[in-house]
Amino acid sequence: MEKKKEMKLFIFIYQLIYSDFMQKGIFRNSILRYPRLDTVIMIEEKIRKTKGDMTVTELWKSLPKKVMWQTFLTTLDYLEYSGKIHVTKDKHVIWIWDPEGIENLRKKNLVVR
Repeated sequence: MEKKKEMKLFIFIYQLIYSDFMQKGIFRNSILRYPRLDTVIMIEEKIRKTKGDMTVTELWKSLPKKVMWQTFLTTLDYLEYSGKIHVTKDKHVIWIWDPEGIENLRKKNLVVR
C-alpha cells in the first residue's frame, strides 16, 4: 500500500516537472514529436541500469520498446537539461542524479553546488 502511494506521488511530481519544461518552450524549436511520460521513465530506467557503459546509439537500440530517434534525442535533451544525465564527448550517457547522496553530504556539512 505504501509503495503504491509513493509511486503515485512520484508520477505526480514528475508530471508537474515535465509539463513545466514543455510548456515553457525550452524544447519547442524544431520538435515534431514530444515524448510521453512513460517513454521518459523507460529511458531513465535504462540509463540508470547501464551505468555509463553505452553510447547514445547503443542505448537507443537496446530500449525495450521502439522509440523514434528524434523523440529519443528530445528525451536525452530534457534529462540533460534537468541535471539527471551527462552525455560525454564520446557520446556515452552517464546517470548523475543522486538526491540521497547529496542529502548525505549536506548532513555532514559538506558544501554541495
